[in-house]
Order: sequence, then C-alpha cells, then structure tokens
Amino acid sequence: MEIPVKLEKFEGPLDLLLHLIEKNKVSIYDIPIALITDQYMEYVAGLSGETLDVMSEFLVMAATLLDIKSRMLLPAGEKDEDEEADPREELVQKLLEYKMYKYMSGELRDCMEDAAGHYYKEPSIPPEVETYREPVDVDTLLGDLTLQRLYAVFRDIMKRQENRIDPVRSRFGRLKKEEVNLGETMRFVSRYIFEKKNCMFYEILSLRPGKQYKIVTFLTLLELMKEGQVEVEQPETFSDIRLSWTGSGEENDIGEIAGEYE
Repeated sequence: MEIPVKLEKFEGPLDLLLHLIEKNKVSIYDIPIALITDQYMEYVAGLSGETLDVMSEFLVMAATLLDIKSRMLLPAGEKDEDEEADPREELVQKLLEYKMYKYMSGELRDCMEDAAGHYYKEPSIPPEVETYREPVDVDTLLGDLTLQRLYAVFRDIMKRQENRIDPVRSRFGRLKKEEVNLGETMRFVSRYIFEKKNCMFYEILSLRPGKQYKIVTFLTLLELMKEGQVEVEQPETFSDIRLSWTGSGEENDIGEIAGEYE
C-alpha cells in the first residue's frame, strides 16, 4: 500500500533554496552545495504532478546547482582562470536579493492587514462650526502690555529679519542677461571678414562689447573654417591671429551660414 506524501509548496526555486539553508542551519555565504543539491533534487523528484512552467523553473535551478557542484569537485589545478572565483558567488547574490524582497513583501502584507482593521468616518462637522473663529478680546490680548515691552518685541522681530539676510549675497547687484542674436551676430562677423578680405582676430572682437558676442564670434570663425570660407594664420605661439577670406565672392554664402543658427 502506497503512503501519500504531501510536499510543502514553495513560490519558486530560490524560495526552496532559502528553506533548505534555514532547515540545515548553514550560512548563506558558505553554502554546502553538495548537501543542498541532494536535498533540492529530492524535492524536484516529487514534482511530477506540477505544470511544465513550474517544473522548468525548478529544473533550471537544478542544472545550475549541479554545474556549481561539479566545478567545486574539480581539483584546484584543473580549474580555468575564469573559474578562480567561488562558483557559488552568483547564486549567493541572487539568494540575498530574493530574501530582501521576500522580507519587504512580508512587511507590506502586514501593513495591509493592519490597515484592513481601521475604519474612517466621513467628516460631518456642520459648516457653521467649521467656519467659527473665537472672537478676540483686545483688552485681554494687550493686558499689561506697555510701550516699552512693545518696542522690545518690535526690536526682536526686526533683529530676526536681519539675521535672515545673507550678508554676502545681499550686496550683489542685479545680474543682467546679455541679449545676443546668434544668427545676426554670425552674419555681421562673416560680412565683416568678407568685406575686409584680410583682418586680425582681435579687431573683430573689439567691434562689439560683451562676452556673448566674443563667444559667438569664435563659433562663427570655427564654422567659416569648417566651410572653407576663411583661412587662419598665426605665425608664432600667442601671436596675433590673421584671418583671410578664401571663399567665393557671393554674399549668399554668408546668409546660408548664419541662417542655420536662426
């Protein structure tokens, strides 16, 4: 006569491994892989009535355990260079992550169960009561307030306001944003070089004030060099930069270059 055996249900292979580790009272960082693999295979052998999806998950983990077990049985000299690390390391990492999420899910389930026992009453305060404000009696409020005490309160409030002011930033002036039209500035610089044919770089920088203008002028020069419209020459390091127009003699080229940035 066969004796029916009821196997405990587990949510997945990692859940089963955690159960076996706790059952054998071993450290998760130093898993006795041979012992755990044998017990795991015993459990998998009793899953004949489960669906293919459930069986596949447990069989994949079984293959992983057998692979780890076989690599740990190899002598130290026969292991590859890639297998110098502990073959259980990846499995331990997965178990730790699963244990953390399992603990978090348990905490959330407990919070949900606790919240299910709380009931809240809809507010039913009459509008007259909700909007009621207790009247202020000026005589009671001022009481024994004297002019000297009132001045002390005023001085304390003003002192608090002064402490809230940053002594450094409060001395800053108003920052003004430089408004520079990128397309118009590039057209202006390009036309200037086109008309002069030869000029110095510092000469162009001095035509208009502002840092933004100098930045746009530099970008314009790079764009003209890329298009082959301008040739740059600097005889020596840190010497003046000479610009020469080498492009076509048509102003349409200038409009096309500036138009891309408008």
